[in-house]
Amino acid sequence: MSETSAPTPEKLSESKRLLLALRDAKNKLEAVEQAQHEPIAIIGIGCRFPGGGHSPAQFWRVLEQSMDTVTEVPADRWDVDALYDPDPDALGKMYTRYGAFLEQVDQFDPLFFGISPREALSMDPQQRLLLEVSWEALEDAGQDPSSWRGSATGVFVGITANDYQRLLVPGDELERIETYQLTGNPLNTASGRLSYTLGFQGPSLAVDTACSSSLTAIHLACQSLRQRESHQALAGGVNLILHPANTIMLCRAKMMAPDGRCKTFDARADGFVRGEGCGLLLLKRLSDALRDGDPIRAVIRGSAVNQDGPSSGFTAPNRVAQELLLQQALKAARLTPAEIDYIEAHGTGTSLGDPIEVRALGQVLGAGHSETDPLLLGSVKTNLGHLESAAGVAGVIKVILALQQEKIPAHLHFQEPNPYINWADLPVKVTQEATPWPQREQIRAAGISSFGASGTNAHVILAEAPTFVSQATHEVERPLHLLTLSAKNSEALTELAHKYVAFLHQTELDLGDICFTANTGRSHFIHRMVVLAGSLEQMTTGLQDRLAGIQAAAVISGQIQQSTPQIAFLFIGQGSQYTVMSQEFYETQPTYKQVLDQCAELIQDFPLQILAHSTADIALRAAALFALEYSLAHLWMSWGIQPEILMGSGVGEYVAATLAGVFSLADGLKLIRAQLASPSEEMTTDIQFYPPHTPLISNHSGEIAGSEISSRTYWSASVRKPISFTQIQGYLQAQDINLCLAISPEPKLIKIMEEVEDPQLDFLSIHSEWEQHLYCLAELYVSGIHVDWAGFDRDYTRHKISNLPTYPFQRKRYWIEVSETASSGSISDSDLSQLFQEKSVDTLVEKLLRTQEFSAEEIHLLPKLIRTLIRQQQDAEGPLDQLQQMLYRVEWKPLDNFGTSSSFQLQEAGSSLPISRESGMHWHSSYR
Repeated sequence: MSETSAPTPEKLSESKRLLLALRDAKNKLEAVEQAQHEPIAIIGIGCRFPGGGHSPAQFWRVLEQSMDTVTEVPADRWDVDALYDPDPDALGKMYTRYGAFLEQVDQFDPLFFGISPREALSMDPQQRLLLEVSWEALEDAGQDPSSWRGSATGVFVGITANDYQRLLVPGDELERIETYQLTGNPLNTASGRLSYTLGFQGPSLAVDTACSSSLTAIHLACQSLRQRESHQALAGGVNLILHPANTIMLCRAKMMAPDGRCKTFDARADGFVRGEGCGLLLLKRLSDALRDGDPIRAVIRGSAVNQDGPSSGFTAPNRVAQELLLQQALKAARLTPAEIDYIEAHGTGTSLGDPIEVRALGQVLGAGHSETDPLLLGSVKTNLGHLESAAGVAGVIKVILALQQEKIPAHLHFQEPNPYINWADLPVKVTQEATPWPQREQIRAAGISSFGASGTNAHVILAEAPTFVSQATHEVERPLHLLTLSAKNSEALTELAHKYVAFLHQTELDLGDICFTANTGRSHFIHRMVVLAGSLEQMTTGLQDRLAGIQAAAVISGQIQQSTPQIAFLFIGQGSQYTVMSQEFYETQPTYKQVLDQCAELIQDFPLQILAHSTADIALRAAALFALEYSLAHLWMSWGIQPEILMGSGVGEYVAATLAGVFSLADGLKLIRAQLASPSEEMTTDIQFYPPHTPLISNHSGEIAGSEISSRTYWSASVRKPISFTQIQGYLQAQDINLCLAISPEPKLIKIMEEVEDPQLDFLSIHSEWEQHLYCLAELYVSGIHVDWAGFDRDYTRHKISNLPTYPFQRKRYWIEVSETASSGSISDSDLSQLFQEKSVDTLVEKLLRTQEFSAEEIHLLPKLIRTLIRQQQDAEGPLDQLQQMLYRVEWKPLDNFGTSSSFQLQEAGSSLPISRESGMHWHSSYR
């Protein structure tokens, strides 16, 4: 053994072996400790908050403008005049008229989520909100929701009440109970609904710890991620106020503020006001988020949950428990009190709770602050009211946005400090005005508190996202970009285009990043639009023109068919007209350059300009054309365009054969140069032939080649054999090939069903090479071909970005009416007859949907069915006459001279129907 060789374990002394074992154990413990404290990245946000806070950007507007979103109880919730009484002891009444409410909670787009209208009607609107907001959180993170089906994505939802169930089954009307209420109303189904609909297979929990539910849900999600139960997680909460019972109950407990304002930390604090909302965060381990290039909004450094235990009352807070909670959260975050700049307080605005919370904060965090560097305090409840099971996540989202905007929003309704708080001895300051919070050398961090009425407390510590200083580089960039938009119907696609016009007007983000995020971070539906542009202005103009009905060459749109198109690659094999067009690709497309350079190494004296010289050596020009088309094919395949069949003409057949694996790249180039340079000579013997791994059309037969394609005999004269595209068009159609991509510096997309001349004669475009290729790619995408959009941008530096427009759900009203009867969904026969006469397709569909008798699949057929019936009516009145003969036109009128009898016989067409006052039916007559 040499002097430098490491000793074997057998040569080590017992003591050294023990030291090595101890070192190994220490390293493993440190790794476990690191994993237990790994920061959690917040990469996506979805929200619905009062005041129009329906996105992170809109919620920031609410905060930045210091909006008080509280209003009187809207009429669609309950009759506040009938239930209001200023006397707090009045039974069955409420002494406040106020709340912070969401708009249009009766609206939903069930078909988008594969839910039938009948099921949607029985579904708790909180579940509907969660579905929409979860989708938006995923899109906000630049995640294609469909790509996570089957993944270990966890769902943690804070939810405490379901008022809609009271509306579905009021009192003891048990006959109103029906099947879909089982899956649409229990609280446990709220999280399960998200996991089921989105296809997630990680932990799925509905969390109820009262007011701290959503913050506790976030804590549990972080734990699940650190324990590797979940790869990523949705966490947050939801709260809707649809019935007066809970408000009356809270009034009985004297917890509500009569004026409907949370006056947190103020001397006037006298209770809270209820609010509605929904917020979900998409969470990921920081190391994974950095690896995947996710947009990181902020980082959860640590969190803690505990219980009050015994206190002065079941709903009374416990200061000692709150102090312990803060200490545990700081320890988990590995931060000191001095590193916490701001606390988003629970701050319900009660004379008891506020002083206890501030004293606990001062006791734990005060040592790290001073009069000149106070701990800043605020509460979003002064803007939104108390969102109960969604309160904690609202506070978290406020802090995230404050970190990103470098400004803490103003805390409202603070006029005179609460005298029960010893302000002089506590280094704290309420943010009465918007307060700058700029980046600095020290990390910016904040804590969010949420205390449940049942005694469960939660605290989460957030810090700013990691910052990266981008180094100046001279990377190549594509001169043009593609933006893809898609939706499940044409109306939604149009609305999405309008949203992008508004977004593009006001953004200064990089166009490449916008397109990359939209293309890779959205699901792709059947109604599609692609915009080709080189700048934000061009992109905006193209969309505006299309929306205005102006045919814009830069915009391609269409609807894909049910079956996925199949594509063939055709290599033209003629290139005298291509001149130096490939120079632009060579300079701006690294994949193309890499493959072309590989070919150039195999070809001596190969400048790109060789194709421009008609006097150049024919064999060299053929090899150069081969290299160009071979490189372009690899570029298309890097974009995810994979051919089902390959074919080529002349030189192009050699390209097709090389891609199919008949011979290697080196042998293909060697073969074509040898054949053209000396066609009469014997083929070189050192070329190896193999069976093709991709179907290859033979130029000799016009059909899929057999074993002869791998023989020397076949290739002895192949270079001079042209291909007739019209000859093989029928064969391609028989093989279910829908599209053919003619690959060249000026590609062309050929639809097999159309009459097409030989495509090598049809290259007269004056567009740039990039424009020509991207137009073809756009046409393929709109046709339904799968495009690898990540591969499309793999050669360029791209960043996923937040705040792009999200999907425009096409909502309609789905709501149970308190006065509804079992027959409320029926269609009037007279209405149906009239609508057929008026050809009102949309109205007929809407009325049929109200019957709740159709599945999601059947609904898609209704418009076509109705249009067919109407078209038959236009051709001949017979079908409509037959339909009218099958219908009754019913009209009810008072019956004269009925007298005082309690019942009578209604006679019609020889039959009689007994009607009585007890039946609840009115006294009318009927006729056909």
